[in-house]
Formats: sequence, C-alpha cells, structure tokens
Amino acid sequence: MVLFFTSTAMDPPVTIYMGKDKVENEDLIKYAWPQDVWFHVDKLSSAHVYLRMPEGMTWESIPEALLIDCAQLVKANSIEGNKKDNLTIIYTPGDNLKKTGDMAVGQVSFHNDKRVKRVHVAKRENLIVNRLNKTKVIREVDHEQERIERIKKENAVKRAVAAAKKKADAELAKQREAEKAARSYDTLFSQEYEDEEEVRPQKSVRELEEDFM
Repeated sequence: MVLFFTSTAMDPPVTIYMGKDKVENEDLIKYAWPQDVWFHVDKLSSAHVYLRMPEGMTWESIPEALLIDCAQLVKANSIEGNKKDNLTIIYTPGDNLKKTGDMAVGQVSFHNDKRVKRVHVAKRENLIVNRLNKTKVIREVDHEQERIERIKKENAVKRAVAAAKKKADAELAKQREAEKAARSYDTLFSQEYEDEEEVRPQKSVRELEEDFM
C-alpha cells in the first residue's frame, strides 16, 4: 500500500507519497519515476518520502515551502525523529538511489553522494503536518503497470514533439528555398537589365542635343 498526500505549498498542488512499510519501500526504490525526489531523516530510521516534481521543476530548485512540507512529513513519520528537534533531512533524485543484494530490506545508498542535499528541520510544525495528513489517501499500486503506462505517455509526447519539429524544419526549409529562388530571380532580372543597357546603341552628343531641342 502507498500513502499519497497533496501539498498545497504550490499552485497547482503537487503529490507527495511514501510506502506504508519497509517492504513497500523496496518497490518504491525500484519504481521511482525520473521526476521523483526521495527524502529521509539523516542517520535515523524514517519513512521513505517521495516528491513527484511537476513539469519544469528541478530537484536543485524545489521551492522552500514545498521543501518544508516534504521535510516535515518525513520527520512526522520517523518514530525517533518525530521526538527530536534540529533534525537533518536528506534528499536526492530517485535515480540516484542505489540498492544492492547485500542490503537489508528498506536500506538504500547512493550512486553519487554529491547529488545528495540536506535541509534542516528545527522542530515539528503541527499546522503543516495536520494539513498534509488531511489529504492522505491510501491505495494499492501496480508499480509495473504504472511504469508501462508512464513510458507509453512519455513516448507519445516525444513522438509528438519530434513530429512537430520535423514539420517546422520542413516549413523552414521550404521558406529558405523560396527566398533563395527569389534572390536568384532578382539577380537574373538585374543581369538582364545590365546586358540590355550594354547592347543599347549609345547616342552621340549631336543626337542628344537634337533630342533636347
């Protein structure tokens, strides 16, 4: 079972979720989306909390209010951490989580320690925790099916973007050809005019004077 929360720290609201137990956490580690950011109390046992970042957000630039929501939810779901002040919460992109066969259930490490950030939590903020808990929804998740559907949607978007780019490139190429043809026509017209001037008989001074008269 997965617990889902809605953070209204942003508009539109965003989804935060976590596993109900350490067994579920194993699946969350395995199936975390590329846009998911993992949160955990540093050096203490806690829930594995994930933020599903909206489009356009990067994990390095999560707004402070949203960061606080995630950190408070992690603290509130740590048996030991919930009783302590001045905690450190660590967070990293889901694809930086590393799981090896010799690790205990729910245990995780990182591929790159430089991609791990920290946020300080001075104390529990009940207003934040209560607001988030009011949005809690618990449901069963078919992680593999969800992964397949996500990839299908992502591929459809990629195809649409590629098709739009191909069409734009074709229109640009057509426009450039038209401009090239127009320049060639202008050059040809100018050259024909110059050639005509060259072959036109030049009048003598007397003929020009007669024309003037």
